[in-house]
Amino acid sequence: MSPQELKQVMSSGLLSFPLTDFDAQGDFNPKGYAQRLEWLAPYGASALFAAGGTGEFFSLTAEEYPAIIKTAVDTCRGKVPIIAGAGGPTRFAIQCAQAAEKAGAHGILLLPHYLTEAGQEGLIAHVEQVCKSVKFGVIVYNRNVCKLTPESLAILADRCPNLIGFKDGVGDIELMSSVYMKMGERFAYLGGLPTAEVYAAAYKALGTPVYSSAVFNFIPKTAMQFYEAVRTDDMATQHRLLKEFFMPYLDIRNRGQGYAVSIVKAGAQLVGHGAGPVRAPLTDLKPAEMEQLDALIRKLGPQ
Repeated sequence: MSPQELKQVMSSGLLSFPLTDFDAQGDFNPKGYAQRLEWLAPYGASALFAAGGTGEFFSLTAEEYPAIIKTAVDTCRGKVPIIAGAGGPTRFAIQCAQAAEKAGAHGILLLPHYLTEAGQEGLIAHVEQVCKSVKFGVIVYNRNVCKLTPESLAILADRCPNLIGFKDGVGDIELMSSVYMKMGERFAYLGGLPTAEVYAAAYKALGTPVYSSAVFNFIPKTAMQFYEAVRTDDMATQHRLLKEFFMPYLDIRNRGQGYAVSIVKAGAQLVGHGAGPVRAPLTDLKPAEMEQLDALIRKLGPQ
């Protein structure tokens, strides 16, 4: 898939980040991961992001990473495109990007470099070096310590033809509008805030109709239903699902740091598609929180 073909894939539909399966000892479980992808692939997501944020990329080792991407590519071949997460220090991000390309992934989502702050010149160098290390498409994830200005993105767009996507995890409406006004159709734009459904209608109004759904991991039918309501401007369905599920879900998610991932693993366990425990430094939901989440899921009906 060429970078421009990947851009077309990113320009419509619902995206999702599958969990990474771990066994009881916290090691990668390839069989469970393949079964998860086989379950999710037919539901209609435009692409699946292997080893992304919800897939706990930040906890993976360099030795584990290629096997995870290869498992995803092999399992979903001919069914749904696989985009790999890549990030961390520049040279490690390059190592991941090249491993993903070798494994047959269709592109990468470039996650933040973590920890140290950097100026715009340094961020440009980081993204440029990763882009130039591979031939396939790159989507940059704007969040935390990697917040690119519209001017920096314009420089990168000129230097890196394979930089084809911009995913926003900041939630700054003014910045997002500025990026879209400056870059126009040069990028595919993705909404990437945690529990993106809550912000989906607002982002669509900004010219960003595509978003990634974490809850697709355990309520894929409802996730697709909500996306269709956003696509067709069905505000009645959006408001009903926000009131009945997403707002109470946020109440549980916001009780613990890192729960944006933990609650998704909890949901998968509750619907019979458990992915094992989260890795440190994340922590799993408490029993009472599991019960509350279970009640919310049951109200949605079969998935």
